[in-house]
Amino acid sequence: MKSRYTKTITYRGADTEVWNPLAIARDLVVALLVAVVFWYLWPFYGVPTGSRGVVTQFGKITGIENEGLVVLPPWQRLTNFSVRAEQADIKRTEASTSDTQPVYVSLTVRYSITPNKISEVYERYSHTGDLSNYVQTAAMEVLKAVASRYTATDLIAKRSQVSADITSTLSTKLALYGAQVINVDIRDFSFSKEYMDAINAKVTQEQLRLGAENKLKTVEAEQKQKVAVAEAEARATIATAEAQARSISLQSAALKASSEILELKRVEVELEKAKKWDGKLPQNVYAGAPIPFLNVGK
Repeated sequence: MKSRYTKTITYRGADTEVWNPLAIARDLVVALLVAVVFWYLWPFYGVPTGSRGVVTQFGKITGIENEGLVVLPPWQRLTNFSVRAEQADIKRTEASTSDTQPVYVSLTVRYSITPNKISEVYERYSHTGDLSNYVQTAAMEVLKAVASRYTATDLIAKRSQVSADITSTLSTKLALYGAQVINVDIRDFSFSKEYMDAINAKVTQEQLRLGAENKLKTVEAEQKQKVAVAEAEARATIATAEAQARSISLQSAALKASSEILELKRVEVELEKAKKWDGKLPQNVYAGAPIPFLNVGK
């Protein structure tokens, strides 16, 4: 069967089918042209999650499309522009403190493009939303500026405040590039070996001083406790002595009152006997026996 890609030739009186390269080349060129035209005229585009579509017409931005399907005429083009959180790593950047101590800092800056600045960033800085180079440069400048406000000791003691100052200053600077800072993480914070040795020695001395002060406070507390116990015991002894003296006094008063009561009872008994006496004296008087009271006048 004869094909459009073959042709018939006569060789030594016989017809033979051979490939026709011109027909094959022609169809390939036509198919390529159709594919190019179809690709150029393809109207359907997709904007993935975390991106915005920048629509351009002959190089000029004509609109910003949200995520999803976008249908455009052939004379317009769509470029996907990332608005996801990106990060820039700054490794061991050297800065100087206000007391001229060198400090080495490594940090990570997470940022994203401000949605209403997409056109500006696309035109001036990046067609993809990647501003890592700008962020790295700005972060190093900010780091050196912030470090120069603090002494080396304050950089260590006020690390959270230093991080807040870097974030605030960097946010202001990156706003000029149409980006916003999400957060700044200080990954490494170190000084020269000589300075760190001096810091460690100072910390050791401070710990020894605090230990001595704590020991002194403990001894003073123990002494105060002993004095308090002794005072309490003395007060208890005095109170006991006073209570004993009071008890003795009460007992004496009670005994005195008892003897007076007994004497009164005895007198009452004798008086009762005297009333009952018949006037006869006892024939036998013993030593210590009571003699009845005699009313001589009567």
